[in-house]
Amino acid sequence: MRHKIERVFTSILPVDKNRQGNCNNCGACCRLPNRCVFLKASEDGKEYCSIYTIRPPSCRKFPRTIEQYQHVKEVCGYDFNEDQ
Repeated sequence: MRHKIERVFTSILPVDKNRQGNCNNCGACCRLPNRCVFLKASEDGKEYCSIYTIRPPSCRKFPRTIEQYQHVKEVCGYDFNEDQ
């Protein structure tokens, strides 16, 4: 629960300038640390965010830092250029 609360309060901070890429709708961020209530399953079994167009900043900016990215790097559409 601490991580969700931390994401909400830090969502006012800017996204790390080294973040690259786009959301690929993997849903990994919707399961950290608990499954989000807005994560739904379609008839074909694929998961989707039921409020994607109006999702809060904590969701829009995830992963905001490389530390957050470490939890989802296997599936996330974003990446961090650590050379800059």
